[in-house]
Amino acid sequence: MKLIKRNNSELVLIKLCLSNNRQAQFELFNKYKDAMYTLAYQITGNYNDAEDALQDTFINVFMNLKSFKGESTIGAWIKTILIRNSIKKTKAVFKYDDISEVSISEQFNIDDNLTGETIEKALLELNKGYRTVFVLSEVEGYKHREIAEILGISEGTSKSQLFHAKKQLKKKLQFA
Repeated sequence: MKLIKRNNSELVLIKLCLSNNRQAQFELFNKYKDAMYTLAYQITGNYNDAEDALQDTFINVFMNLKSFKGESTIGAWIKTILIRNSIKKTKAVFKYDDISEVSISEQFNIDDNLTGETIEKALLELNKGYRTVFVLSEVEGYKHREIAEILGISEGTSKSQLFHAKKQLKKKLQFA
């Protein structure tokens, strides 16, 4: 087991949170809330569900911080909890396609003239399974093995979901 090197301020913050120091807990929450909310919204596609997932996540974080082993950064640990909570909120259904039909190497380029709002709208129009895998793979950089583990699906299903997400996004963004 390899521990991640971290700076003293993170270690102090974690120790203070473990001693139920409310100011330290507030500081930890403030440090991660914006990025985590954005990710939750990208997965759930709904502001209320994203807020609920964020709240549930930090409740889980503070209740289970003693189980944090330091094998990743605290931010990565929180993100994993958030992803799982967000997925619970979505009730996403994953379509199981024959992976042999799928060309995983298909390029996905976004026109520089498209606005972030247009891209976000198209992303939110994807079915929840496609959107979840797309966000985890293309936005967050997870590998299909990791996505499969997080979502409880096969790597092939993860690859298939990503393929179909890209295909649908291309179609939606062509007419934007």
